[in-house]
Amino acid sequence: MQKVCLAVIKELKKVIVGKDEVIKKVLMVILAGGHILLEDVPGVGKTTLALGLSRVMNLNYKRMQFTPDTMASDITGFSVYNKETGGLDYKPGAALCNLFLADEINRTSAKTQAALLEVMEEGGVTVDGVTHKAPEPFVCIATQNPLGSAGTQKLPDSQLDRFMARLSMGYPDLKSQVDIIKQRQTADPMDTVRPLVGAAHIKAMKRAVQLVRMEDEIIEYAAALCEKTRNVESVEQGVSPRAVLALVQMAKADALMDGRGYAIPQDIKDVFVDVCSHRLILTARAKIRKETEEKILLDILNEVKPPAILERKAK
Repeated sequence: MQKVCLAVIKELKKVIVGKDEVIKKVLMVILAGGHILLEDVPGVGKTTLALGLSRVMNLNYKRMQFTPDTMASDITGFSVYNKETGGLDYKPGAALCNLFLADEINRTSAKTQAALLEVMEEGGVTVDGVTHKAPEPFVCIATQNPLGSAGTQKLPDSQLDRFMARLSMGYPDLKSQVDIIKQRQTADPMDTVRPLVGAAHIKAMKRAVQLVRMEDEIIEYAAALCEKTRNVESVEQGVSPRAVLALVQMAKADALMDGRGYAIPQDIKDVFVDVCSHRLILTARAKIRKETEEKILLDILNEVKPPAILERKAK
């Protein structure tokens, strides 16, 4: 499985230069059965990453630009009257695909944002009392710009909690930026991306993640870290039980990507900030003091001791 994952990452590097760690974590979320929130400034490759993923993994891909006039039915679909049969015919919405890119999700209404809740959690949409399942696998990648807040609708906590991880692309370094310019002088590198896996492969890889062994001591360590977020003075609301489950699944995917059939405490550490940062709600005083979710989570990692025996076994 590790060889397949490395091959997918190598193929994606044709279009996403200098962001190997981000590519790896996006793939980890997919294998862990989650959804991704890409939060970053425009033009750093968020949409390119989603399109590249769909091609490498041979997935049915749909992209929707979220705007103030986007309707919930655009996502879920709608029923129309068929005068020949006298019944209702269902017209599928954009979300019924393998990989759905919700571009600038915070630029649409709360009602439209909420249309994604069911399909993100249960893999289907309900229209006129009938549930329509999305194809397997289903992954939602949502993007938003954290700086351009004018005319935006902040995602509610309940929706943020459904994203397994929040990731940031960040600006490329100078060498990577030069490489990006060079490779786009005469051709579009996206045209060179080859499909390497399909839905059946992805299901098998997700199953392999489920089978990664995690000792009770590591599960307790993950739970202790999440419990600590609920007992920090600067935090008004800590992470949910859903976050604990996401942390464990992401850690298993991290182990699989490293070629191991068992998890170690470092796997938990590697993904803790990505899984939990968007789920914290800081107090007003903490915001005034310019504290950040990332800094608080890193402090928690330093305070909560990992299981020492298992750390020694891993070395």
